[in-house]
Amino acid sequence: MTDRNNSFEKIAPEPTADIALPAFAPASTGFLSRLQHLLHSNPSMVPLIVLLMSVGVFGLVLGERFFSPFALTLILQQVQIVGIIAAAQSLIILTKGIDLSVGAIMVLSSVVMGQFTFRYGIPVPISIICGLICGMACGAVSGLLVSRMKLPPFIVTLGMWQIVLATNFLYSGNETIRAQIIETEAPLLQFFGTKFSIGGAVFTFGVIFMVLLIVGLAYALKHTAWGRHVYAVGDDIDAAELSGVKTGRVLLSVYMLSGLICAFAGWALIGRIGSVSPTAGQLSNIESITAVVIGGISLFGGRGSIMGALYGALIVGVFTLGLRLLGADAQWTYLLIGVLIICAVAVDQWIRRVSV
Repeated sequence: MTDRNNSFEKIAPEPTADIALPAFAPASTGFLSRLQHLLHSNPSMVPLIVLLMSVGVFGLVLGERFFSPFALTLILQQVQIVGIIAAAQSLIILTKGIDLSVGAIMVLSSVVMGQFTFRYGIPVPISIICGLICGMACGAVSGLLVSRMKLPPFIVTLGMWQIVLATNFLYSGNETIRAQIIETEAPLLQFFGTKFSIGGAVFTFGVIFMVLLIVGLAYALKHTAWGRHVYAVGDDIDAAELSGVKTGRVLLSVYMLSGLICAFAGWALIGRIGSVSPTAGQLSNIESITAVVIGGISLFGGRGSIMGALYGALIVGVFTLGLRLLGADAQWTYLLIGVLIICAVAVDQWIRRVSV
């Protein structure tokens, strides 16, 4: 027994007062690290900085021609349709989807409003409501296919784009309702195109609606349970479902709301161009995605601010007007916008990879 005790005492480690713990490297506090975390917390800051810089550069080069109240509000008038559609597109992209049918839904809704008014003699307010319901119904179909049947949003909206586009031409017979007829018999259809002046700046009700819409959606996404659920679904739908979020309902509500917003864009489109044309807004889906991407909303879902979509649309408007005033070829606008899109995606990847 004595030998065993002695051997045990030799094997047992001697007690020590201090135990060395592994040292962890302190988190990087350099400028780039702080910038990455700042941009991660405020994703709309990048497009806002780009917007202010572009306004400053064109203002220095063009002077009063660009900085006049009329020119600056003209930018708002030019981007009002894209801004409204970008708001609808933002909701879809925040849920990690994409909607290629937003432009087609917008045009079909405007055609329904015009045709119901002039083909069937339905009162204008009811025709407008029918157009809004049409847009919401199109969004509901896409939402059901995505949320219930688990089909990829890209494929669903690609199919819906073709279906809605064909329906638009078949129903309208490729007929354009001219602005003079609308102005005389149904001026309410042109309501969003009504202009008013404030101190030399010319606004339209469509611009006011665009701003109020985006501000309202920004508040809802940031301060309501529904908004938090939208971000949760886009970030990780499986984790959101495990935490009790009704992901199917959230997706359906997002697509229906997006369709309704597109229908309002259709109403605003009538006011913008004055007529009801089945061929209008052909590039709206691409323009909306451009505004959203430049606006810093991640294509991977779950991150971004809808205010960024407004900034992205304004950036496109500033470059378009600025280069036009400089007398540059229109292709330079597409070239610069393409560079901005690639840079925006690169910045998003950089922020997503480093900021944790």
